[in-house]
Amino acid sequence: MIAKALSGRAVALAALALAIVYPLVVPNDYFIYVMALAFIYAIATIGLNLILGYTGQLNLAHAGFMAIGAYTLGILTVDYGVPFWLAFFLSGLVAAAFGFLAGLVSLRLKADYFAIFTLCVGLIIWLVIEKWDALTHGVVGIIGIPAPSPIGPLRFETPLANYYLVLAVLALSLFLMDRIVHSLLGRAFIAIRSGEGLAEALGIPLMRTKVTAFVISTAYAGYAGGLYAGFVRFIGPQIASEANAFDMIAFILVGGLGTLSGPVLGAVALTWATQSLQFLQDYRLLVFGPLLILLVMFLPRGIIGTLKARQARQAGAKAAAERAAAVQRSAAAAEADRTPAHA
Repeated sequence: MIAKALSGRAVALAALALAIVYPLVVPNDYFIYVMALAFIYAIATIGLNLILGYTGQLNLAHAGFMAIGAYTLGILTVDYGVPFWLAFFLSGLVAAAFGFLAGLVSLRLKADYFAIFTLCVGLIIWLVIEKWDALTHGVVGIIGIPAPSPIGPLRFETPLANYYLVLAVLALSLFLMDRIVHSLLGRAFIAIRSGEGLAEALGIPLMRTKVTAFVISTAYAGYAGGLYAGFVRFIGPQIASEANAFDMIAFILVGGLGTLSGPVLGAVALTWATQSLQFLQDYRLLVFGPLLILLVMFLPRGIIGTLKARQARQAGAKAAAERAAAVQRSAAAAEADRTPAHA
């Protein structure tokens, strides 16, 4: 167990080191910009993975809650002159508040009914953003969102500085999610995913626990949206579209459902795959779609999930071999003890 923990920590530190070095080896700011966007969507996807991968509830309105966070920051900073970091802090809280209200209603439903209800919630959020011109600026969107304010000597006026800011938020998001899923609360989430009847029999309050997971998930989406608004400096209604929600689900399926690092790997891999097929324009889905289907067919647990399953099988085989060797040694020792008595 200790060796496994140390190995996982070593992999995480190696990945962080690669992410830190990455901007220093790429040829231009385009690569930095795309990777930062991938990290922002990874933060939102980590939140979706909590409600989907760990709790077993498919929320199709996740992009809508990301849009709520983005528009909270955009409206407060552009229309009301609120300082960036205060608006950023509120972006996650506002998204979580709406998530709490939506969760109280939607989580009374189960399985497909819950997914359909959240799809409708996402469409309502998109329509409100598009039609409420006085608040959201409608289809025009919000332009001129300020960059993150300086923190002491740290300034965020260049793509490189913004990249490291996004990376720091991603690292913090992963750390907090790791603490959550390995806590008693996280075990309650997993119990609900395994079976609501069993979880209830164990004394887990179903509604309260599911709403808690939903609120944490939407808070992650809100903060990712606030970070997106400050990074891109422009937002429009398309950020709330169901296509974004399905993209994040694809990130989870490719990386690994119910794994901590799977959403990050999926977001990075699929973002770059999409960018590499831009030359095909609208036809890129003819290539990208079948590749995604094949990946899900042959790696149903995702990349990280498949690797963990293989490690578990190898560990199980090794433990079985050690037990068999121990039994053989015990049998040989017993036979040796009986031999003098027969003599």
